[in-house]
Amino acid sequence: MEGNRKNKPRALLVFGAPASGKTTFAEKFAKKFGLASYDLKSLMEDDGFTYEMIMILVEQILKTGQTILIEGAIDTEKERAEMRNLARKFGYEPALIWVQTDMNTIRQRLKSQYRSVSKAKTAYDKAVSEMEAPTDIEHPIILSGKHTFETQTKHVIAGLADL
Repeated sequence: MEGNRKNKPRALLVFGAPASGKTTFAEKFAKKFGLASYDLKSLMEDDGFTYEMIMILVEQILKTGQTILIEGAIDTEKERAEMRNLARKFGYEPALIWVQTDMNTIRQRLKSQYRSVSKAKTAYDKAVSEMEAPTDIEHPIILSGKHTFETQTKHVIAGLADL
């Protein structure tokens, strides 16, 4: 995980719909490979960080030169492009990991999380309305949020080797 063929550190950018399994994957992957992991959406929602504050924080993190995993605040093509450009500025090789899961699974997970169908629907609709699918030019590594962590890990490793 220390970098690609050019010895550049990686910036693994993980995103997906609410309850797709991205946080579970990100936490396990970061732990398995000893990566620093940052949930930027949590910083915004729980700690009141603005997008501008997030970008300043990420810039400081990137100065470390360590391979990192970032989740959240990258739901739009523009946000992902800004994050990739910032990472490249500091010598990183960014990789986008898109976690997808079928609608029935997402609905069940959200109902369980929010304990209310209407709250779950509102949260999902808001998040999805603000999200943009990656373009071909972003070369996403696409994961199923229903596969085992071992399968997801193998898929990501293979995807990183192809970048």
